[in-house]
Order: sequence, then C-alpha cells, then structure tokens
Amino acid sequence: MHEIVEKKELAPDIKLFKIMAPQIAAKRKAGQFVILRLYTEGERFPLTIADADPARGTITLIAQEIGRSTKELGKKKVGDIIPDIVGPLGMPTPIKKYGRVICVAGGVGVAEIYPVADALKQAGNEVISIIGARNKQLLILEKEMQAVSHRLIITTDDGSYGIHGFVVKPLQQLLDDGLKVEHIFCIGPTLMMRAVAELTRTYSIKTSASLNSIMVDGTGMCGACRVTIGGKVKFVCVHGPDFDAHQVDFDELLQRQKIYLAEEKTSLALFRE
Repeated sequence: MHEIVEKKELAPDIKLFKIMAPQIAAKRKAGQFVILRLYTEGERFPLTIADADPARGTITLIAQEIGRSTKELGKKKVGDIIPDIVGPLGMPTPIKKYGRVICVAGGVGVAEIYPVADALKQAGNEVISIIGARNKQLLILEKEMQAVSHRLIITTDDGSYGIHGFVVKPLQQLLDDGLKVEHIFCIGPTLMMRAVAELTRTYSIKTSASLNSIMVDGTGMCGACRVTIGGKVKFVCVHGPDFDAHQVDFDELLQRQKIYLAEEKTSLALFRE
C-alpha cells in the first residue's frame, strides 16, 4: 500500500503527488517510470518518476488530468492509499558526461525532462533547457528547471510568457547560430518530438526522444507499446522509453496512440456522469 503524503496543484488540471514507495525511491534512475492501478478493476497507466527521496521513502509523480484514470488520481487526497504501484520500470536515460546538452520539453513533458536535466548536470554537463507550454498558466516546474540548468529558455504558444512560439523556435535559433551541442534530449507531445528530430537530423546532432506510447502491463508481455525504431519492432516499456529520435517511426506512433480514442472518450463520459 502506498500513501499519498503530499499533494500540490502545479497548474490547472496538473497535480503533483508525493507517495510512499521506499523500494522504488531507493532504486529509480532518471527516465524510469511506474505503473499505477487505483483500484482492483481500474486501468493500469504509466507515469514518469519526476523525483525521489530515498531517505524519506517517497517518489514524486506529476499527472495531467486528461482521461478517466488521471482524473480519478486527481481526486485523491493526502492520506489516501494507492494500492498498486509497480516500478521502477523501463531503461534509465543514458546519463554520462557528454559536454554541452540541450533538454527540450513541452507541456507536462517538463515533469519528465526534469530528472533527466538534473542527472545530466550532476554528471558534469553544461545543460541548456528549453521548456514550453500553451500559456503562462500551464507552465510547470520553472524554478526547478532553473536550478538544474545552466541556461533556461521558456516559450509559450500564445506569447503570454517567454518567447512567443513553440520550443523548436529557440532550439533552431541556437543551432543556426552555430552552438556546438553534443546531445539533445526531448520529451513531450509526439508532434513536438518529431519536429525536434527533423530539425536536429539536419545538423547531425544525436537526439534522444522519450516515447509516450499506450502501455498496459509494463513488462513487454502485452505488446501494446510496440513501436518501430530503425525498421525494427521495439517495446517502449522494456527497451525504452528513450530511443534514437532519428530512428523513430513517428507516423506509426501517432496512429497507435489513437487506437483506443473512442473507448477513452466513452470511459470519460461515464465517469463524468
């Protein structure tokens, strides 16, 4: 059993939870995730481990309330119990001293890039972070990202804060200006990651993308998270979630993400009723 010991609203429909999970907290590494189930008949769904406190025995999860399960999680209170949390799952993000790196994230993907940027900085890299949101109100973890970055660039789609535009805009500017970069990490909406990959391919800069495919069991058994990487089938839950962004079949990933769209809408409608 895993008790919620802290809850905070970071932005509209985006909530942070600190949850007791000592064994996971002791072993997790940047890029790994957990799978939750809120009750016996509930859906299994993945969330990236945004942070952990091994001494306290807690993990930090950040969820955006989009579907039924994340909305049910959003209603949980401090003191409530989450019966099933499995993890840490997935392969850790490959952290080493690259030199200068850029971390790019959009939306709630900022919660997922945060532990990566933190680990990269601790490994001795110069970390430039570019984070974005639809508007200033939806921007999360600005102070936290500032603390783990040597330089932080912010964008908003509507221009209400930072640079007006998408995260690819300042990234392209940096690369066009001749900035030498050894590796780029990107996490966020699939269309955003595809745009980053298309840009960095022209500069031949190694780029990692953390994929957000549909996932069920998290152990490679169900095949729901199947993706094509460099023409070969991989499973995000056990081979990823980080892959060479230039090898990802993003068109296939986008199509597979829509497989259960109708069922998800029905489930959400029933939940609201």
